[in-house]
Order: sequence, then structure tokens, then C-alpha cells
Amino acid sequence: MKLTHLNEKGDAQMVDVSDKQITARQAIAQSTVSMKKETLDLIMSGNHKKGDVIAVARVAGIQAAKKCWDLIPLCHTLMLSKITVDIKPNITNSTIEIQALAKLNGKTGVEMEALMAASIAALTIYDMCKGVDRGMIISNTKLLEKTGGKSGNWKAEK
Repeated sequence: MKLTHLNEKGDAQMVDVSDKQITARQAIAQSTVSMKKETLDLIMSGNHKKGDVIAVARVAGIQAAKKCWDLIPLCHTLMLSKITVDIKPNITNSTIEIQALAKLNGKTGVEMEALMAASIAALTIYDMCKGVDRGMIISNTKLLEKTGGKSGNWKAEK
């Protein structure tokens, strides 16, 4: 296998997608934030002094997907058609589970945009709650599935 972001001399390069076909592409990524039960209770109560943690994290994730090209040097600028960030508290595990979807019709995939959305939503939760729980753990950030493009569909194993 050849790394597409390296040229024949081994130098970093942006992949040339000019000859690729425009296809419907979608990616779904996830991330998890583990925390103290009291921290999750505070988030769920809506009484956090910084405001609605989940709403702010959702907007941060959407913004991050839109800025992916600006933060990861070799990513293409994309005209995303849809970004969703679903954030679900899991009371039993004292976690917040984040799932982000990025979608477009284009010449390159949206895996990085979905991963960026999930990651930044998780980091936003940490930032808003670090004053009460510095021991939170962000984990399990990964691509769950991608559809479209030359390489076809892919789904993570369970």
C-alpha cells in the first residue's frame, strides 16, 4: 500500500482529486467522555454555571467539521452538505457518548470531518467541566463507517 499524502520523494503533498468522480459520501465517527457521576449529574441538571454543556459541545463539533481543512494541513476544503453531532449521556457508565455524521457530494471523503466533530465536541465537554472534574477521560475516538467514493463502503468491526 502507498500513502497518498506522500509524493515519490517522500515529501508531504495534498492529494490531487481533480480526476475523481463526484459521489455521495458520508462518514460517522464517535468519541466518549468518562467522568464522575457528580459531573454528569451537573451537566444533566442544566445548572452548570457555564451554560448548556451539551448544546455548546454540539455546536463546537459542527463548527470543527467545517474548519477541518484549516486545522489538518493536507485536508481539502469541502462543501459539507450535512453535519450532525448527537450527544447522549449514559447514566449507567457515567459517560457522554458522541456520534458525529458528515455528508457531502464531492470528490473526497469526509472521514476527517466526522472525526474532528466528535473529537472537538468531546474536548468542549472537557473544557466546560474541567473546573469540577479534571480527571475526565476522552476515549474511543474512532471512525465507525464511511460510504461512497472509489474505495466503497467501510464499517468498523463490532
